[in-house]
Amino acid sequence: MLIVDVETSGLHPEKCSILSIGALDLENPTRRFYGECRIWDGAHISEESLTINGFTEEQAKDVSKKSEAELVTEFLEWSQHLSNRTITGQNPSFDRDFLQSAAERAKLSWDLAHRTIDTHTLAYMHIVKRGEKAPVDTQHRRSNLDLDAILNYCGIPSEPMPHNALTGALSHAEVTSRLLYDKKLLPEFEQFDIPWKV
Repeated sequence: MLIVDVETSGLHPEKCSILSIGALDLENPTRRFYGECRIWDGAHISEESLTINGFTEEQAKDVSKKSEAELVTEFLEWSQHLSNRTITGQNPSFDRDFLQSAAERAKLSWDLAHRTIDTHTLAYMHIVKRGEKAPVDTQHRRSNLDLDAILNYCGIPSEPMPHNALTGALSHAEVTSRLLYDKKLLPEFEQFDIPWKV
């Protein structure tokens, strides 16, 4: 599986830009990718997004950084050698749509699948199959399983702030391994036991 996390300048892939991409190959987790870029000319910047990912507007516009097109080209080339390129992560359609929009802006061929694997769904199913009740946000009447809740459920502390694309990808990979295979994956999380195996 292709574990991916992107940090962006906003929520809408058609008008906002990628700022960084973090990824790893679940089958060979030492194969990792991380890169940062500047926004494309005219891309919208949301202050709320910058607060979450820690980039400043100056960093987002830094002309010494790679362009979004250069970064997405490098990412797609890096991913070509993976045996399973199914995008996996928390809300992976967000990451997929940003990567696909960036590829289209760069006039690149997009050959990653539309299907994704969502850690939210994996965690929800895991909780229910253990006979427990998945947390619900009663105000909005929807699942309350964000990445931090899933990390905590899997015995791992919450993701540090500000968010980093590689840290996010590592977190997605670790919870995927624990939820699917009941196995720890990465040395970064070795110290944290799997709660349902203790």
